[in-house]
Amino acid sequence: MLDTRLSDLFGQGQFLRFLVARLAGTLANQMLMVALAWQMYDITSSAWDLGLVGLFQFVPALLTILPAGHVADRQHRGRIFAVCMLMQAAVALVLVAATDGGFATRGLILAVSVVLGVARAFQMPAQQALAPSLVPQDLLQRAVALSSSTMQVAVICGPALGGLLYVRGATTVYVCAGLMLLLSSLLMLFVRYQHRHSAAVASWRTVFAGIAFVWQRKVLLGAISLDLFAVLLGGATALLPIYARDILHTGPEGLGLLRAAPAAGALAMSLALARWPLHRRVGRRMLAAVALFGVATVVFGLSRHFLLSLIALAVSGAADNISVVTRLTLVQLDTPDEMRGRVGAVNSIFIGASNQLGEFESGATAALFGPIGSVVLGGIGTLLVAVTWRRLFPLLTQRDRMV
Repeated sequence: MLDTRLSDLFGQGQFLRFLVARLAGTLANQMLMVALAWQMYDITSSAWDLGLVGLFQFVPALLTILPAGHVADRQHRGRIFAVCMLMQAAVALVLVAATDGGFATRGLILAVSVVLGVARAFQMPAQQALAPSLVPQDLLQRAVALSSSTMQVAVICGPALGGLLYVRGATTVYVCAGLMLLLSSLLMLFVRYQHRHSAAVASWRTVFAGIAFVWQRKVLLGAISLDLFAVLLGGATALLPIYARDILHTGPEGLGLLRAAPAAGALAMSLALARWPLHRRVGRRMLAAVALFGVATVVFGLSRHFLLSLIALAVSGAADNISVVTRLTLVQLDTPDEMRGRVGAVNSIFIGASNQLGEFESGATAALFGPIGSVVLGGIGTLLVAVTWRRLFPLLTQRDRMV
């Protein structure tokens, strides 16, 4: 029988509208990323260029994320999210025209990656700061877990659907993604909440206030930086086209399944956390989950069997989700509402560094050591990070409860 507190979440109409909008947007974004990666590899057959796609998203996002956090504390967060969805829909439209017109080049893919990076820079702080305004505080951990579940459904279905649609051509993927991004934008325009904007006048001090806030709270600093270095070293997403085609000998369909596998594990774990949230020893469990993520990454790196690779990726996704839900809940509970946009921006910097910069790191190390060497070394590095953070951040290790 469904937990009564979990059932209460389904009575939060604005939160459910937000979930559906996020589902459509994330689903479309994942389809877009699969098509971009496969199209880039078709054009250049270069691991370095796959890494550059991540770098060209990360750098502009890094430059704009702190001002984006300040905007999220001053303006309506739902409308910011809606505009970001429209920007990504415009990218999908450009890619449709470029693919049909025969001018979808390496340079164009890198150029639209810049636009995607800026759009996500403004989307992420607004998105992260919305949930606490849509649900009561005592439901927040379950809301974060359920929101994570929704995202993982999209991350599972998006790559798989994108891979299947790519068989009919990249244009098909871009058209479907563009329509879903428009739907997401429309839904977010109808999300209502009591917005309490920051009264602080824009200045260097207020823009950088989120960094100062996190730096002074070592539990938050430890949790956010742990995720940064773990995924930066252990992530293998950028190399999945190489693994699919050259190591596991599969096609776009196999690539879609490989990209979906971590999300499948994360979905199972986030549903479990929504039903049975962590109550005790949250710090130690977070560190243990990161260590397990490293082990699963090493197994994936060494695997030559498609099924074993899928299982290893699913375990890595489940372990990572424990860290994600714990980190996001701690950040939201320990941050006042008028600061959530700027603190969310800091968190987004770390997420962007771990994902987009991690893709560049994977491509660069794969160019030096080969894809297998890159993934295995990254997994070992993640294990070392978990051990090191246990000593560097004792307050995080000792954190017993969420509140």
